Amino acid sequence: MAKRNALGRGLGALIDDANEIKTVTSSDEVSISQIEANPWQPRTTFDKESLDELAKSISEVGIIQPLTLRKTGEDKYQIIAGERRFRAAKLAGLKKIPAFIRESEDANMLELALVENIQREDLDSIEIALSYQRLLEECQLTQDSLSERVGKKRSTISNYLRLLKLPAVIQKAIREREISMGHARAIINIDDPETQVMLYRQIVKYDFSVRKIEEIVRKMNAESNENEAGIKEKAQPSGLQKEYDELKKHLSNHFSTNVDFKINNKGKGKIVIPFNSDKDLERIIGVLDKLNS
Repeated sequence: MAKRNALGRGLGALIDDANEIKTVTSSDEVSISQIEANPWQPRTTFDKESLDELAKSISEVGIIQPLTLRKTGEDKYQIIAGERRFRAAKLAGLKKIPAFIRESEDANMLELALVENIQREDLDSIEIALSYQRLLEECQLTQDSLSERVGKKRSTISNYLRLLKLPAVIQKAIREREISMGHARAIINIDDPETQVMLYRQIVKYDFSVRKIEEIVRKMNAESNENEAGIKEKAQPSGLQKEYDELKKHLSNHFSTNVDFKINNKGKGKIVIPFNSDKDLERIIGVLDKLNS
């Protein structure tokens, strides 16, 4: 039996051999009490309002798209795809729901669930990224084979996977839709995690658009590149270098942080006073205020 094309054109394309999934019945009515959730389900949160709306629709017109189930025992089934519809059907008070029942080995279950849900569910960007990561790591797919299975370019998959390198607070904000994936893709072009978090907080505080954050990131990277290209540590006479070291040590003790000097070839430069958090910044500002008083 020839393989089918991927993404929306048959589950057979999602595993190595289409014959490994056999349809027991094309469609059947299954008691809700006989169905259990899929432990490999990539979606971990379900929006209550959205579920209520779907439940209302199901009460009015029924379930249009049957669930896909796997038979696990006598009158026992496990969800391959359609847990959101399953939950909404329970809310609607249904006793039975239409389903396609398939037989498959556990080795294929994770890949089936992940790919099916990536296609059909409105997952947030982090859930999609986690699903891609699990397909790569747990299903031992290459990015090329993953690209074929989900019908996405490798660059698209890479953009999702990069989100998982962001600090946890930003990933949480993406999941809770405080910021968009566009915001996150702009932020990730900054290497420093503390700066990434600072930008995220600015987005939330000032409601910055994606274009605004992209502009800020471009300027920050341009300044950083200019510093790396044009500003070099200038070799100082031993006596002068000793004075700089002593002054650096004095300022570091005074501000309780590792103060640094940046000096260019013309003898110009700046003093860098790093901080670890908003609270730490407020402390440093307090020290500076005392110097001016």
